[in-house]
Amino acid sequence: MSINYSEDHKQEKITTAAVLPEDRNDGSLRPRTLSEYIGQQKAKENLRVFIHAAKLRNEPLDHVLLHGPPGLGKTTLAAVIANEMNVNLRITSGPAIEKPGDLVALLTNLSEGDILFVDEIHRLNRAYEEILYPAMEDYAIDIILGKGPSANSIHLDLPHFTLIGATTRSGMLTAPLRDRFGVTLHLQLYTPQELQQIVNRSASIMKVSITDDGSYEIASRSRGTPRIANRLLRRVRDFAQVWSDGSITKEIADSALRNLEVDACGLDATDRKMMESIISLYNGGPVGLDTLAATINEDAATLEDVYEPFLLQNGFLTRTQRGRCVTRKAYEHLGLLFPGQEQLAIDP
Repeated sequence: MSINYSEDHKQEKITTAAVLPEDRNDGSLRPRTLSEYIGQQKAKENLRVFIHAAKLRNEPLDHVLLHGPPGLGKTTLAAVIANEMNVNLRITSGPAIEKPGDLVALLTNLSEGDILFVDEIHRLNRAYEEILYPAMEDYAIDIILGKGPSANSIHLDLPHFTLIGATTRSGMLTAPLRDRFGVTLHLQLYTPQELQQIVNRSASIMKVSITDDGSYEIASRSRGTPRIANRLLRRVRDFAQVWSDGSITKEIADSALRNLEVDACGLDATDRKMMESIISLYNGGPVGLDTLAATINEDAATLEDVYEPFLLQNGFLTRTQRGRCVTRKAYEHLGLLFPGQEQLAIDP
């Protein structure tokens, strides 16, 4: 088996659930109401009840924590909630809040009923969380002005607002912060059928002709993630316009995705390289995360956050205390003999 780990092979992962520059222009594809939002049925049913009850009481919605893998629509769902509540949405992220004053400015500029959406809230500085505790519970904050003996404490009342936090790592949230969210919603990976609806809806907005077989072909290779489905749709559209009349059929979608090295299971070249290295260099595992990351020239955090979840959920990889191991399914997918089968192949 030949494996090339050169830097030339390293490229932007088209099947990553992380936001790529091209994804920032897909605002027109985002649903605006719960009725337009496809999938996440349980979360939507509960949200409908909570939103309706809050409106009946003429109160802001309770604080909401959205957690789940990247690319499932947490930011979109926050915008949907704001639209359903008919209030303003302010968006920021944990890493963007670099000093306490940034958070204080955000909180004091909110209007009654507004929603403050904090993406990647698990990356918020722990010291700054102390500002959020009274803001979430009592709608007030205390600010210290000056230093030393001349320092003064000012108590500021805040308008009643809703904090929506989004995280891909709920386990990294501190218990005091997590406990202050009244509503916790776990977003699940989408089924191919749900992704097919999303692809068909996006194709309609983009004015792209697509058959049901074509949309399902894209959906089934999108790793359960709407962001990836929309990204693959845009790329397949390019091939369809160059190769044919612009209509996306099953054959066009299959050929285009093969050119993009996305196979029938949604795995790309990097996923396969990861499994091949464990098999060829570490006899199928176990191998430590840092060792594996160094072997295939990837960041360990990227492996853990981007690559592993899909491979684990689909049975290509297992994670033990000693490290990562590939499964029989991985051998079969790569067309390799599982340990023990080699001898059977030699001795009929």
